[in-house]
Amino acid sequence: MWAIRNGVEDNMNWDTVKGNWKQVKGKVKAKWGKLTDDQLDVIAGNRDELAGKIQEHYGVSKDEAERQVKSFEQEHKD
Repeated sequence: MWAIRNGVEDNMNWDTVKGNWKQVKGKVKAKWGKLTDDQLDVIAGNRDELAGKIQEHYGVSKDEAERQVKSFEQEHKD
């Protein structure tokens, strides 16, 4: 689930996440339990949508939501 840029491992490859969303969705739900199944269906593997929903439902800043998504990426880099 990772992209390689300039030979360096970078963020998750969100195109791959979209393709495997049903599997990834459970991990997202475990991390951010306030998100409903319907919301997860709308997110559908879209990183920006996920960060926006985290911001909205957890009352955090955009930067904090981005930090949480980045942390999630690091935790699930397999």
